[in-house]
Amino acid sequence: MGISRYPLNNDETGTIDARLLYVTYSKFENDWPSLVHTHPFAELWYIKSGKGIYMIEDSPYPVREDDFIIINANVAHTEMSDGDSPLEYIVLGVEGMNFSFEGSREHIIFNCRNDHADFLFYMNALLKEMEEKREDYELVCQNLLEVMVVKLLRRSNFSFEYESSVKLLRRSNFSFEYESSVKSSRECIKLKQYIEANYNQDITLDMLAEISHLNKYYLVHAFTRYFGCSPISYLCEVRIRASKELLASTDYSITEVAQLSGFSSQSYFAQCFQKYCRMTASAYRKSYRENAEQKL
Repeated sequence: MGISRYPLNNDETGTIDARLLYVTYSKFENDWPSLVHTHPFAELWYIKSGKGIYMIEDSPYPVREDDFIIINANVAHTEMSDGDSPLEYIVLGVEGMNFSFEGSREHIIFNCRNDHADFLFYMNALLKEMEEKREDYELVCQNLLEVMVVKLLRRSNFSFEYESSVKLLRRSNFSFEYESSVKSSRECIKLKQYIEANYNQDITLDMLAEISHLNKYYLVHAFTRYFGCSPISYLCEVRIRASKELLASTDYSITEVAQLSGFSSQSYFAQCFQKYCRMTASAYRKSYRENAEQKL
């Protein structure tokens, strides 16, 4: 019986300077508002089943089972399921990772049906580790993330380059950049997620400061630094997006739309809507429906 030994050249190995923030599992049956939003970190999506539309900025992209979506930080996006075939997906939020794609794109969508077993295994394993939180699960998740990224690189025949503290994994039209300097405030991320989940509640700056345990003046400065606007301005933007969805998809009165979107009064809603949309809520509803009828 022969023996084969394959020595590992440790000088050429290294870890990825990126950190897993969360793992999310969802089955979207259009049972909650699909609001356009952004994150200060990258997201990796794997569509387990179903089909639908993935909106990036103002452009719709059809997605289906075994599609893999990579989207950079601070890119507006949301998802919508096909009514007969709801999207089921797992999402990874990853800090310290940025991607360079062909042209000026900030995302990529590709089908990995041929690698279905690999990607499904790693995504499910990450989800299970996060759910069970057994001993050293953080280390297991980080290692799983690194292995999956290498699988992505192998799939596209990437090569490795190193430039000072930045590691580049590059092909001619698509590269990953891992930048240890790209860090986000944990408190600001948490508050942004809180606002997106509770926009229809009574939220004040004092409340956000209490939740984050930060001085409210520092909070405004830090939030603006990371997201380009104050927390209250962002809250207003989220409420306006929710109101536009209600105006387009329901027959609620303007007063009801204002209340369901979290505005304290119809007059304040009217003021904010005019500021962000350059038209009244009634005019927006009329314009949206006229455009929809023309497309039929």
